[in-house]
Amino acid sequence: MAAATIVFDLDGTLVDTHPDLIGTLSWLLEEEGLDAIDLEAAKKLIGHGMRPMVENALKLKGRGFDKAEVDAVFARYIAVYETRLTRESRPFPGMLDALDRLADQGMTLAVCTNKVERLAKKLLDELDMSRRFAVIAGADTYGVRKPDPGHLLMTLRDAGGDPARAVMVGDSDTDIRAAQGAGVPVVAYSGGYTAIPLASLDPDVIIDHYDVLPETVGRLLSSPKV
Repeated sequence: MAAATIVFDLDGTLVDTHPDLIGTLSWLLEEEGLDAIDLEAAKKLIGHGMRPMVENALKLKGRGFDKAEVDAVFARYIAVYETRLTRESRPFPGMLDALDRLADQGMTLAVCTNKVERLAKKLLDELDMSRRFAVIAGADTYGVRKPDPGHLLMTLRDAGGDPARAVMVGDSDTDIRAAQGAGVPVVAYSGGYTAIPLASLDPDVIIDHYDVLPETVGRLLSSPKV
């Protein structure tokens, strides 16, 4: 039987990045003369990529309807965010142990994120996590991004995986919809940044802690496909 491939989202799934994502966003809004955004409201903007996050944050403040303005503000955001990628961002509790256990079972690990590939790789490098993954695919890697299932399918292809022997792990609608579109079972992590109640998105399983991830993945892989 072919080895399984487990594909992870990054922000809100592998790593709790919101302190640095939103810390930079708060700085940016202040620089633009705008009020800071509420933490919980800002977390719900994460998942579709950094540019949509910045654009939607501006729109919440009555700005961000002009492309040239968004381009300029987003460029400032990226320049500052890159200097503080891992100032406070850390893997979620239990994640590193779960990755070790999955790898020990012979599974291939990969990342499929709506973060720009360069920043995703740099963030994971700084946390000494890149070496764990066969592929780190970002929003700009293939010309499509989640929820387009092609993003996940091409990540699997480059990792040498098979959708029939794969599981997606994510925290939001973009992850779940991409997996469902690709015909890949999906584990949803409840501690992430979803703006939509996870149960309403109908993932295969919802977990609250990564201690149970290896066993959960094993059950999904052994379940007969309908």
